[in-house]
Amino acid sequence: MSVELRRRVLLLLLLLCVASCKSCIPPPPPPVAKLHVNAVPDTTTVYVDGQYAGSARVLAVKAKELRPGVTYITFKAPGHFPHDVRLRLPPGTTTIDMKLRPIPP
Repeated sequence: MSVELRRRVLLLLLLLCVASCKSCIPPPPPPVAKLHVNAVPDTTTVYVDGQYAGSARVLAVKAKELRPGVTYITFKAPGHFPHDVRLRLPPGTTTIDMKLRPIPP
């Protein structure tokens, strides 16, 4: 095999390796939205899209990781009116301050 032919073969192999290397790099992780909740009363439970997300006590300290986008959040506590919120969660941390209204006697 001539030197010129060897160079061309090596160049072709190098190009193939570089072209296939793009598939070796993992895609970046999807963006994450984090939800913190400060609620009164502190017995409030939080539901995201109908699924239990946690208590307000826990979500005040440890954020719930969610997918960014439009979501529906429900706040419930014994002896208080429930409250529903439609929210567009951006990537990053969002904090909601919620005070539920007591049900009159």
